[in-house]
Amino acid sequence: MADSNTDNINVLDEIDRVFQLEIDTLVKVRESLNGNYSEATHLLYGCQGKVVVSGAGKSGLIAQKVAATMVSTGTLATFLNPSDGLHGDVGIIRKGDVVLAISKSGETDELLDVLPFLKQADVPVILITANSKSAMARNAKLVLCTPVDEEACPLNLAPTSSTTAALVVGDALAMTLMKMRGFEPENFAALHPGGQLGKRLLMTVSDIMRSGNDNPIVTVADTVHDMLYEIANKRCGAVSVVDADGKLVGLVTDHDIRRVLEQDKNLFSLGIPDIMNANPTFIHSEAKAIEALELMENRATPFLVLPVVQEQGAKVVGMIHLHDLVAKGL
Repeated sequence: MADSNTDNINVLDEIDRVFQLEIDTLVKVRESLNGNYSEATHLLYGCQGKVVVSGAGKSGLIAQKVAATMVSTGTLATFLNPSDGLHGDVGIIRKGDVVLAISKSGETDELLDVLPFLKQADVPVILITANSKSAMARNAKLVLCTPVDEEACPLNLAPTSSTTAALVVGDALAMTLMKMRGFEPENFAALHPGGQLGKRLLMTVSDIMRSGNDNPIVTVADTVHDMLYEIANKRCGAVSVVDADGKLVGLVTDHDIRRVLEQDKNLFSLGIPDIMNANPTFIHSEAKAIEALELMENRATPFLVLPVVQEQGAKVVGMIHLHDLVAKGL
């Protein structure tokens, strides 16, 4: 390896050079848009099986990303390493599938060696390549040409501009398919249950609320001592007050208790109805958890807790705490 030559390099100029070369490549790729892109998109949309995205080396890494993007946006897809394909993994491909191959040169040996199987299986190939006259291009059903004048690599060797072009084309196909399928935020959330969007669209109050033995609850006829024990034991800072049928009639929070003490009243001489808020805000168990968060935060003084009641019957079934919602990443 040559000695370091950092003194002669303007780092920002070099970064800008790479930016500009890759931008120029994308401009040229955009100018090469033709009917093949439309045909390829409709072929992928009409695929009765799955989209098998394949490539070797750096193109293989791009292929993996394109396959992952398609899967997460409504298109059934998988990645196939062509080297592994030659040793049995090609069996994942079935009639009804479509292969989306990525190769700058269009002469990738591993992909060329897979072609006979694809022909025999009558599986169409869409090729993303910078070489529309390559052997693979001649054997592909559709060619999406990504002309690359120069790699951003100073030696014009390492795949840079070419992989950016292939990635953008793959993203464009995936996003167009997403729109064609009418893929909505709810669909995206269903495939991303661990992400914030998924949690906000899918998680309900009943998924988070404190229920059963963890639900702080007393009857209106219980004593103040019972109430204090329940608040302390359940560590929620509040307790729902219910009637004999289990329906919500009030809520007692730490704030309510402090208010009584600040008035120099004898807490134990009072009944729970004298202390409770008889008109508390509540939420249904079937509601989205994000609704509870918004209800608790969008107040002059944010709530820390909300009693949870059944939509049918209005019985208290839980308590939801602001900290629980935050802990879930909402």
